Amino acid sequence: MKNYPHQYIDRESGKIVDESMFADFTVNVLYGAIKENAPAIFSALTGRQFSKAIGFLNYKHVLSARLTGGLEFLKALGVDFSECLEPVQNLSTPAKVFERQIRYWQRRPMPKEPWTVTSPSDSRVLFGSLCGHSEILIKGKFFNYDELFGIDKPQWLKAFKGGDFMVFRLTPDKYHYNHNPVSGQVIDFYEIEGKYHSCNPCAIIKTITPFSKNRRSVTIIDTDVEGGTKVGFVAFIEIAALMIGDIVQCYSEHRYENPQGMMPGMFLKKGNPKSLFRPGASTNIVFFQRDKIHFAEDILLNMRNPYAKSRYCASFNLPIVETDVKVRSLVAVAK
Repeated sequence: MKNYPHQYIDRESGKIVDESMFADFTVNVLYGAIKENAPAIFSALTGRQFSKAIGFLNYKHVLSARLTGGLEFLKALGVDFSECLEPVQNLSTPAKVFERQIRYWQRRPMPKEPWTVTSPSDSRVLFGSLCGHSEILIKGKFFNYDELFGIDKPQWLKAFKGGDFMVFRLTPDKYHYNHNPVSGQVIDFYEIEGKYHSCNPCAIIKTITPFSKNRRSVTIIDTDVEGGTKVGFVAFIEIAALMIGDIVQCYSEHRYENPQGMMPGMFLKKGNPKSLFRPGASTNIVFFQRDKIHFAEDILLNMRNPYAKSRYCASFNLPIVETDVKVRSLVAVAK
């Protein structure tokens, strides 16, 4: 698998792109020989303390900028510093780059129609469904449904049974703020402790249901209230990964001003900043109730592209190709 390419489709150009995998050799060793031959060590290496420690060394320590090649390394990855609020000279460590704030109100346009659902992040997305008749039934590898929401949350397990979902995978070079994909009122918020498995496609393939085993935050939003997107209940699940020390809830009504934590009763506006992954790569899953949305057609077509070489294809035995999307861009509409 380490020599097998992983490609995605760039939504803006429609081109097939080779993804540069971060720490691919390390991930292959960790999820290969170490996992199989030293399970106790593997468990420790995917735990909270180790993840935070290597995250600090890789992203926060002042020497990390030199070790990773500094801004030149990040420029080579396509990080656009012209959209940042901070002057480039202030972004002195990779952590400061990954936690950067951008002029999203200028550089990430959002559809004006109230019935649209937008991407919560700059990321690579896949669509899926829990409906047995759907052609995009891909849940078995990514997560266990009961585990994902929490076995002590029967009301939400019932509410989203047979529903649709989107998996948004952030890579380390991405803008790491998450924005609300819908407008509505928060009716529940809770956190679930867990592991810190990598979200590298190789690790996802080699680990059974990693997203429902990792630490995560769950926000349940009622969008059928006044001013809402009108797509029923929506679950926004932010999932930690290797080297992610924190998921910071920091909702802002205007740009990044006066950030607030999540509380039931809050009204969240679509497209506004909601949370921050600190730092590294991670994943968002957005869940919808059954028969509430239509997925964006271009992304559905991209998922079945027979010419792109995706590492997921080998696991599912059919084309499963990600699309690179921008935060606040259209990903679905209400039925």
